[in-house]
Amino acid sequence: MVWVDLVTLLAVLEFLGMAWLVGKARVRHKVRAPATTGNEQFERWFRVQQNTLETLIMFLPALWIAAHYWPPGWMALLGMVYIIGRVVYLFGYVRDPRTRGLGYWLSIVPVGLLVALGFAGIIKSLL
Repeated sequence: MVWVDLVTLLAVLEFLGMAWLVGKARVRHKVRAPATTGNEQFERWFRVQQNTLETLIMFLPALWIAAHYWPPGWMALLGMVYIIGRVVYLFGYVRDPRTRGLGYWLSIVPVGLLVALGFAGIIKSLL
């Protein structure tokens, strides 16, 4: 489970990094808290952070549950695809939101697979 633990902490650090980048964008584009609109570039950074939060709350429990039933190293590998996908998503979305597709798919597909594997493990255990 050490690999799953590592991927979990990397995902949390990634999210913390995004929060820091949003803070920098807030200062750079002069968007004073609590505002979340007013500058399109800032809004892109902010949306990346919020979209990552939305996927993170699906990703983490799916990772942990799937790793409980299947080889943790393989589940951690799926988790790394998610983490890389979020970075690709960040660069695509900030550059041009229309180019976020690859990053989206690289992060949502692992979540879907982890959920499916979690359910499969549970069903296998119940039978």
